[in-house]
Amino acid sequence: MKRLVYKLKKDRTLLTEEFYSLLAGYDEETLSCINREAREVSLSRFGNKIYIRGLIEISNCCKNDCYYCGIRKSNSNIERYRLQEDSIIGCCADGYELGFRTFVLQGGEDPAMSDDRLEAIVARIRRQFPDCAITLSLGEKSKDTYRRLFEAGANRYLLRHETYSKAHYRELHPSEMSYDNRIECIGALKEIGFQTGTGIMVGSPHQTIDNLIEDILFIRRLQPEMIGIGPFIPHSDTPFAQHESGTMELTLLLLSIFRLMHPTALIPATTALATLAPDGRLRGILAGANVVMPNLSPKDDRVKYSLYDNKAALGAEAAEGLSLLAEQLAGIGYEISFERGDFESCV
Repeated sequence: MKRLVYKLKKDRTLLTEEFYSLLAGYDEETLSCINREAREVSLSRFGNKIYIRGLIEISNCCKNDCYYCGIRKSNSNIERYRLQEDSIIGCCADGYELGFRTFVLQGGEDPAMSDDRLEAIVARIRRQFPDCAITLSLGEKSKDTYRRLFEAGANRYLLRHETYSKAHYRELHPSEMSYDNRIECIGALKEIGFQTGTGIMVGSPHQTIDNLIEDILFIRRLQPEMIGIGPFIPHSDTPFAQHESGTMELTLLLLSIFRLMHPTALIPATTALATLAPDGRLRGILAGANVVMPNLSPKDDRVKYSLYDNKAALGAEAAEGLSLLAEQLAGIGYEISFERGDFESCV
């Protein structure tokens, strides 16, 4: 197993059967080895800096009915909200005062957030905070809409493909949703010029090792600037309420695999990792992650953005908890970086 780890670090890829062996046969010693090697790669590229991004969850309204998601349209037990433009700008202003230089606008595919409205919000953020990066994670849109948002000032777009297997995609989404459109959207983002991110849920229902290998190979071909992965965590108001969460161990293994394959990528230690275990985010950093996204959303709305049960949004997960975050990072030898951390500057 260690031979495969060292080969992956050297060649930045493995044969399909070697990926299978690593994913199916890793043990605690192998995980420790690959986490250490991935951490060394991250330190060599970024030093001990952990880039922070201010997360603003702009709406929990969504037209989709994904089987795994707590804000799916058929969930009648959730209190819906939608931030107004001034509120979003206020979140950015608060974040800017704290030192944030990247804002991440995330939300469901909300029909009321029209193209014109989103374009105006992005343009206003660009005018008022010209030295900041703007990342969007707002789902599938037309190529023309993506271009408008890019021209308005957005720099980055995260659209996790969730699974590269058509059959697995059908297990996770209703028939009206299109696998082909999801993949085409990711290609359009790259073509337009966005720093593009994609990723997966680890341990999602019906996921197999073969599915994970398909995901790894797709991401290798795509060469995204950002890779977002986290464990699947069920939500009580979804069809997968009784499904087990993804494991910390497999998530950390895949995080390290992606770091070894993509040394310059921006890879967050996700909120889902922090939700799965109190030290989850720190373990993600020690496995090669180099980004964290404290929550800048209005405090009263954070609990409503309930993608999965018990989502962490307070303490070191919150923007107002930066001192606690800095203390935790210092405890493992890292420090907060307020830089934008653009991909180009990392190559």
